[in-house]
Amino acid sequence: MEMITVGWREWAALPELGIPRIKVKVDTGARTSCLHAFSQERFTQDGSPWIRFGMHPFQQQTDIEIFCEARITDERMVSDSGGHRELRPVITSTIEMGALHFPIEFTLTNRDSMRFRVLLGRTAMEHRLLVDPGQSYILGKPGQPSLHKEQV
Repeated sequence: MEMITVGWREWAALPELGIPRIKVKVDTGARTSCLHAFSQERFTQDGSPWIRFGMHPFQQQTDIEIFCEARITDERMVSDSGGHRELRPVITSTIEMGALHFPIEFTLTNRDSMRFRVLLGRTAMEHRLLVDPGQSYILGKPGQPSLHKEQV
């Protein structure tokens, strides 16, 4: 598979969660990808554990809310950048970045105090992405032509 170069931050869409556009921090220091989630409420659907959560899709704004539902696929103990450990639910959802569309696992936690609502960790990048830390938004906004010359 050909590797695609991305910048340290990119636009993405999470269509299965109803999020048409969101800024993503491409974080090679994080193993696991993370999605902002507040008001987490667990429930059972068809015998499987699910979670309903709210998310603020725009940086530094809490007035716009999108509510999402997803099946919980796992729970993991995660250490944040400050060394705090937290047991987080894990969901799987498709991410769209430029011409790329692939499923990734996200842990859920409240990121209201963080600049980016989504972190894309190393596990999601493996065998797909190369990071150019001097670039931003190489793949363009969802629904717009990519700035990247090589499409997969």
